[in-house]
Amino acid sequence: MKNNEQKPDFLFDKVNYKILLIGIAVIALGFILMSGGGSDDPKVWNDAVFNFQRIRLAPTVVLIGFGITIYSIFKKSK
Repeated sequence: MKNNEQKPDFLFDKVNYKILLIGIAVIALGFILMSGGGSDDPKVWNDAVFNFQRIRLAPTVVLIGFGITIYSIFKKSK
């Protein structure tokens, strides 16, 4: 009976899942880079909202993370 049992087939290989987790971590890093910079006093304006990290770097990191996850989905198994 045990010989007839089949191993469950996964949709992706182990490598695909590793690349997917790396992509998710890069996306999370991008969102972390976007956060923060608020002022304690709502009446005081803080120009840190428009710095390079939030306007250029963080969205680029998020898009790179999405690219990595898409690559992990489309990568063919051997």
